[in-house]
Amino acid sequence: MAKADTRTYDTLTNQDTNPFNNDANKLSPTIDEEETPQSSGLVIHVVPETSKARWNHIEDLDSFFNRLYCYHQKHGFYVMMLQKVFELFQFMFVVVLITYMINCIDYSVLFNEKDDPHKVKLSDAMLAPAECAAALGGLDWLVLVLAGLFWIFRLFKFLCHLVQFWDIKLFFNTALKIEDSDLDNLTWHEVQKKIREVQSEIQMSINKEQLTELDIYHRILRFKNYMVAMMNKSLLPSTIQLPFLGTVVCLSQALRYNIGLILFWGPWSPFENNWHLREEFKRSSNRIELANKLANQIFWVAVANLILSPFIFLCQLMYFFFNYVDLIKKEPGTLGMRCWSQYGKLHLRHFNELDHELDARLTRAYRPAVKYMNSFSSPLVIVIARNVAFVCGGVASLIFLLAVYDEDVFQVQHVFTIFTVLGAASVISRSMIPDENMIWCPEQLLRNVLAHVHYLPASWRGYAHTSTVRDQFEQFFQLKAMYIMNELFSPFVAPFVLLFVLKPKALDLVDFFRHFTIDVVGVGDVCSFAQLDVRKHGNPDWQVTNSAIEKDSNEAINTPVIENNQYTQGEHGKTELSLVHFTLTNPTWQMPPEARHFVQGIKRHALQDLNRQRGILYGGVPPTMTNPMTQSLLSMESLGDQYQSIIHPILQTHHLSNSQQLGLSLNLGGFGTPPPISLPAGVAPHLQQSNVQSHYQYNSPPSFDFERMLQQNLTDGSTVAPLRSTFLHDINENDGDENGGGGMEGAAGVAGGSQLYSSSQAAGQGLGDPRTTMSFSTRGGMSRREGPAEGSRNGLLSSLYGENVGSQAPSHEVTQADMCLSTLYLHELHHNHMRRRGGSLRTEAAQRQQWQRPHQQQSPSVVFSGSGHVSGSGAAATTSSSTSAAERTPLLGGKKS
Repeated sequence: MAKADTRTYDTLTNQDTNPFNNDANKLSPTIDEEETPQSSGLVIHVVPETSKARWNHIEDLDSFFNRLYCYHQKHGFYVMMLQKVFELFQFMFVVVLITYMINCIDYSVLFNEKDDPHKVKLSDAMLAPAECAAALGGLDWLVLVLAGLFWIFRLFKFLCHLVQFWDIKLFFNTALKIEDSDLDNLTWHEVQKKIREVQSEIQMSINKEQLTELDIYHRILRFKNYMVAMMNKSLLPSTIQLPFLGTVVCLSQALRYNIGLILFWGPWSPFENNWHLREEFKRSSNRIELANKLANQIFWVAVANLILSPFIFLCQLMYFFFNYVDLIKKEPGTLGMRCWSQYGKLHLRHFNELDHELDARLTRAYRPAVKYMNSFSSPLVIVIARNVAFVCGGVASLIFLLAVYDEDVFQVQHVFTIFTVLGAASVISRSMIPDENMIWCPEQLLRNVLAHVHYLPASWRGYAHTSTVRDQFEQFFQLKAMYIMNELFSPFVAPFVLLFVLKPKALDLVDFFRHFTIDVVGVGDVCSFAQLDVRKHGNPDWQVTNSAIEKDSNEAINTPVIENNQYTQGEHGKTELSLVHFTLTNPTWQMPPEARHFVQGIKRHALQDLNRQRGILYGGVPPTMTNPMTQSLLSMESLGDQYQSIIHPILQTHHLSNSQQLGLSLNLGGFGTPPPISLPAGVAPHLQQSNVQSHYQYNSPPSFDFERMLQQNLTDGSTVAPLRSTFLHDINENDGDENGGGGMEGAAGVAGGSQLYSSSQAAGQGLGDPRTTMSFSTRGGMSRREGPAEGSRNGLLSSLYGENVGSQAPSHEVTQADMCLSTLYLHELHHNHMRRRGGSLRTEAAQRQQWQRPHQQQSPSVVFSGSGHVSGSGAAATTSSSTSAAERTPLLGGKKS
């Protein structure tokens, strides 16, 4: 063990301190994170218990922590091993069944093609074992031998897992003092806390006395963070253009497996082991040679995939048949349900986000995403579906009536088959016909999706009603049928994607590893984006600057100074939102100064926005631009009653009632009677009159917002805590009969699907802290929850509650609402920042898309200046004006007919 420990220490510490120091524009590849303090004098070494000593100085902590996480999420040793035993049995069962059905059944007897007057028995159609063995040909024996070898390989893999996870079981039971029966009662955050406590006693890592939350996340998500960063910088293949089909998603599980094999864990990958990038990839002098070598490896992997594609396709086909055919037979509408694509899961993932955390977010976004996609309908498809349903349903009904009269109708050859096919076609066709009485607001629905998924292009704002945005969002949120087809034919697609999409980017991939790999003491080489450094990888368009905060404050704020360019910054606010998410799911993490200043700056700016809103209401201050916090709170309320119960106390704390906010945002432009503004006692009468006049003077744009007009007309403004409009309630009601909320792949039971029971009345009457008095029901158990079970006090909501924060810890669901509000607020700040600069979000998106095209991408050594936004020109001003008008007026979807 000592030899292994020395090797680990050398790997993590003896690195080239500056392998590309000739280029001053590159990022520094090394970082010392929380070095172990060097004590002087007496050193006391605590000897661990004998039962725990076996886990001292673990060489491969990445694999060990991954097994710990997998063990916790998959409910313990016996559940995991039983599942693997059944997987072995299923493989053997499928091979034997298919072989028997092909070679050992006399179908002429089974289908009674010999006109035998006697009743055919199943035993008559089954061949004897000797006849069956004689019927096997050479190809059949080859397939059986290959399948047998593969099954033996899986058996050895199972035995290895048996030994490894038995060790993990002992670690949980002995070192962590957690029994398997308690796994589902503990969140991963609690398990992680125990791991950190055990580290100080038995020193699993030899290079750090204490492990931070970020250290553990780095080891579990080392390669996934690289994948997220590459997708964020448009280096990974996601979509391709096909004739007659347009843009289709090409990223599949098979393609992701091949990319991981090439870049991370294959024998010739850039990584020497799980924690160390090969030294030659850290030197710029070898970039051309390494790119050619990587391109050659991609070529041979693609060739191997092409050779094996027929066999892989057959395995995929059998897997599809045994998993979906029975389900489709019982519920044909299953193929019309939707799920998140592999591209969507990778694009929407945060840095340092575990699998169960991602699944929880996407599960919460499932229903609003379904409603958004259902708000679109094609008249051509509707006409075809109605007629197909009419014809198929009519014929199937006639067959059914005849069968009622005489059941022998089904004995006629192929009648039952025709009846089944026509019935399924009728059901599928009717599912394509929308409800004529439903009215949708695509803009509001897309904002509800954004609150949970956190990443949607800013250029979509104001264009949610267009088919272009709908088609682009469908790349994230596919039909189940398209998802299955993509996975089924991925063995034939993946080789060509590797050859013609990934191979030309070999040089960009080599440069990416060199620029964005840093050595963290005690962890090894990690993706620098995963450090959540807003100073090096932050986007200026997504951050609150000193001037923006100090404009309304007399105190100086130390916000991080951006030291990056367009090549090194995260796109779509990835770094900033990932940092906020990590601080909420890990509230005890000690943030670096830059991260702490960024988070504090957001909270301070949010409070100033609310103070500015009070000035507009009571002091006659003219509004110069949409208030980001007000818009974010309104969007939060539209998420549903459970979120209203959280938002109402904030409005009351800052003397802003819901009706006042709605009055500020109506923008009716003289349409109808202005809603009354109730001012608190103590405000002078002349200020009341001037405030009302100034309010409507500065809030009368040339066009009115129809959706907000509905809010006013359908809301009772006389109540203390007015209800939101039934229109928005219909958008967000959690009716259990709509798709069951569970069509998402592998996430139907996560805690993200938990429902909050509304306590808005209690909140409105001040009956305690609404963050702790709500009752909840959770699906999936505590093990699927994000962050700590008791929630976090470090978020934006806690700062907005002010003095109303109770002594009791906030609930877990409030932490989810906190992330939703932070997401909406950062997007509003980004939107206002772009408007203030006079640029257009769609112009920005077009420029970034042009920069990210493979054939036009600049050399990584080039330093991009500025953010590339067009401002000042007449064309840009015109575009910005039209875009702003569209964003002020989310279009209301017409009747679905």
